[in-house]
Amino acid sequence: MNKPLRRVAIFCGLLMVALMIRGNWIQLVQADELQNDKYNRRVAIERYSQPRGDILLANGKSITGSVETEGNDFKFKRTYKNGKMWAPVTGYASQAFDASQLEKIYDGILTGNDDRLFFNRTIDMLTGKDRKGGNVITTLDAKVQEAGYKAMGDKKGAAVAIDPQTGAILGLISKPSYDPSSFAGTSSKDGEAWNSLQKKENPDEPMLNRALRQTYPPGSTFKIVTAAAALESGKYDIDQKTDTPDPYVLPGTRTPLPNSGNHPCENASLRVAMQWSCNTVFAKISAEISNEKMIEYAEKFGFNKEHFIPVRAVESVYPEDIPSQNAQAGIGQASNRATPLQMAMVAAAVANDGKLMQPYMVDKLVAPSLNVVEEHTPEEIGQAVSPENAQKLQQMMETVVEKGTGTTARIDGVTVGGKTGTAQHGEGNSKNPYAWFVSYAKLGDGSSPVAVAVVIEDSNAARADISGGGLAAPVAKAMMEAALDGRR
Repeated sequence: MNKPLRRVAIFCGLLMVALMIRGNWIQLVQADELQNDKYNRRVAIERYSQPRGDILLANGKSITGSVETEGNDFKFKRTYKNGKMWAPVTGYASQAFDASQLEKIYDGILTGNDDRLFFNRTIDMLTGKDRKGGNVITTLDAKVQEAGYKAMGDKKGAAVAIDPQTGAILGLISKPSYDPSSFAGTSSKDGEAWNSLQKKENPDEPMLNRALRQTYPPGSTFKIVTAAAALESGKYDIDQKTDTPDPYVLPGTRTPLPNSGNHPCENASLRVAMQWSCNTVFAKISAEISNEKMIEYAEKFGFNKEHFIPVRAVESVYPEDIPSQNAQAGIGQASNRATPLQMAMVAAAVANDGKLMQPYMVDKLVAPSLNVVEEHTPEEIGQAVSPENAQKLQQMMETVVEKGTGTTARIDGVTVGGKTGTAQHGEGNSKNPYAWFVSYAKLGDGSSPVAVAVVIEDSNAARADISGGGLAAPVAKAMMEAALDGRR
């Protein structure tokens, strides 16, 4: 072979090697990236080529479905049963707008593409059956969810109910809400429905999960944490006088902090201060315990970190701050911010004798064959407060409901503990306050406990009509009664 031909042959050989390397690179290294590329329509076509598996309640009832479509290459689209009520739990699965929350996290299980379903896929292929998706079984209780959803009416807000002993979420409500079915397809109507739900078109943000993704000043409900810090410090006891003036001057300032209403807050004990929600007592406690220690105690209840249930819940924040602001943070104001989930965790820890469990809302993942693919095991986060002091907190919270600011939450034959809150917000507290109620309920023998946190934004209410006991407590009561229904 002459020299020019040999060069051409070598060059062609190098091109063949390069093509082989490139082909193997695409198949072995870039396969997952290309498969998951948002512009790879074949993936989306396969994703909607068969009905998705379903998201189920704890009682086995499905809250999702699938329906066959016409006129496009996506054969099936998602449907939802009572979508507005369950959207904060399920999220959405849309042919045009992807997916969110449980629909997104467990997409592989629901479509049947998860590696853990390989055996099922193989059997279906060998037997000629269509591939099926698995199911996601949640911890949600239909009665608790419906009771809270109806009790909240057309008010804006959120509520979370938890089983304190396991961390299982029984109810998760966010209002206003949306129907995921309205934009599950690819038609122009689906696009219009999607656009109408976006913040720029709808300032009420119906797609915002207020239970998990919105933080609020927790107001007086945070006094539970401050009381826990007081007891844990060893400097205070439940019925011991606190040597607190009324009003109390915030440290480092000349600004007096008043109390609301004509209640016996001067030198009040922790029990009386909780009963009548005395700002002065808890602000002074927070100042004396110090900002550093208040952060430490708040973090024992779950503050200052994200929680995954498995949907991500944003972190609630007890901030580093100067003494005057720390005093106000101790009564749930200043830069103190909390999600409804976080405040439900606070109530749950108290009800569970101080033990804080990791909240979760997915119990099992089940294959199409009904074999369990994954099952959740309750997990302890830590001891937020000692059992002895948790029981003292229970006494204080039960006094609030028996003869304090939370009497609207009483349930005949049931032990209820609670704490009301009215959280100021806006520049110079110019906006209507948020109404909070944090509570737990259990039967007389201490069994079947449930913890609930409710926040009502309700900017349309008259300022004088906004209170935790008036707006939020009835919602919490409805959810607690539903949780205990049939167990009494």
